[in-house]
Amino acid sequence: MLSTGLAMQCFVYASLRKADSYLWLAQRDAFDTLPEPLVLLLGELRFVMEVQLDEQRRLPVEDTAQVLEHLRVQGWHLQLPPQETLASANHPAYTHSPRNDRDE
Repeated sequence: MLSTGLAMQCFVYASLRKADSYLWLAQRDAFDTLPEPLVLLLGELRFVMEVQLDEQRRLPVEDTAQVLEHLRVQGWHLQLPPQETLASANHPAYTHSPRNDRDE
């Protein structure tokens, strides 16, 4: 990622369905940018905070550069509890439901 040095206003929401999971948005209440599977995973969201984020700011759990990249590219970033891995959820290809490849 190229360093832009620009600060970005971010909006953080907590999932009421999935404990210790947070959704970062580039625009407040811009839920229409989220893929449907992610909306279903997180369920109802509660606004937690607004924060100005730049590459020099350290976050306790997430990599700041990665959060900024996701916000700039797709408008959102998913933060899961440290013991869980769902890195693909932050990938732009996560915008579609998984295909059902079983023969029935």
